[in-house]
Amino acid sequence: MEYKDYYKILGVSKSATTEEIKKAFRKLARKHHPDINPGNKEAEERFKEISEAYEVLSDPEKRKRYDQFGTQWQQFTQAGGRPEDFNWSQWRAQPGATYTHFTLSPEEFAEIFGGEGRFSSFFETLFGRSRPFAAEAFGGREFHYEPRPRPGRDLERTITITLEEAFRGGTRILEWESGRKIEAKIPPGVKSGSRLRLKGQGEPGPYGGPPGDLYLQIEVLPHPRFQRQGDDLSMVLPVDLFTLLLGGKVEVPALDRPVKLDIPPETANGRVFRLKGLGMPNLKNPEKRGDLYVTVKAVLPTRLSEKEKELIRQWQALR
Repeated sequence: MEYKDYYKILGVSKSATTEEIKKAFRKLARKHHPDINPGNKEAEERFKEISEAYEVLSDPEKRKRYDQFGTQWQQFTQAGGRPEDFNWSQWRAQPGATYTHFTLSPEEFAEIFGGEGRFSSFFETLFGRSRPFAAEAFGGREFHYEPRPRPGRDLERTITITLEEAFRGGTRILEWESGRKIEAKIPPGVKSGSRLRLKGQGEPGPYGGPPGDLYLQIEVLPHPRFQRQGDDLSMVLPVDLFTLLLGGKVEVPALDRPVKLDIPPETANGRVFRLKGLGMPNLKNPEKRGDLYVTVKAVLPTRLSEKEKELIRQWQALR
């Protein structure tokens, strides 16, 4: 059985006064109380541990017995004894022994520890089993308490999508280790950093409370062709030298469909063309779209023949 260092749990010295113990308990209880940390199992377990430590150290009789036990336990382990070989016979509470003193209110005790109101096996070995709802413990009357419902914990998960998925939106099936599956709708226009809320898809609420929410953090993968700035897209389009010089039409592979772009004669290399309404949908208003900015990049001819080189020299001479 694991030894519990109640002084360490509360962060006080073994010579701490009752007032110092109470002050330490209140500080820790405020920090880890389940009402402050709804759905947080770690905080709930820590609160139980703190409450158990305070139950012992705030009661003079329990504290005295615990200190006597602790001295013997320390001597035993320092002498090389293994915890599992410790002789509990003189410390084990008498069969049927119970305690009815509570440091928590009946309502808090019932809510935090459930209907059984159990502390750890270490505690019950030394002091016996609790009787949290016995009439003797509460002025000779029966006490019944129904724990109040609390909201479940919110969950957060990151999902990675392509730019095409961000453009058109869609549905993703999310699967958890437990086998639970959730259908998540991705609206058109999401971007990296977008946070989507799936109401009621978090953890179930304790004691019948409403479930928490699931928040999806969106991460859009880089695209090999397009760069994104807000709802606008930009790209570089290779265009042959002759089309830039003489003009013509080229095809632009926009994200949703190919479109034709008119290249005027004598277009400079690096010129930017704005294609209105061919960018990303706006997340709040998908009917509204950003623009596509196309930068033309001259593609020079290669592997020229001697005749082609001669024609270029003649052209150069004319200039």
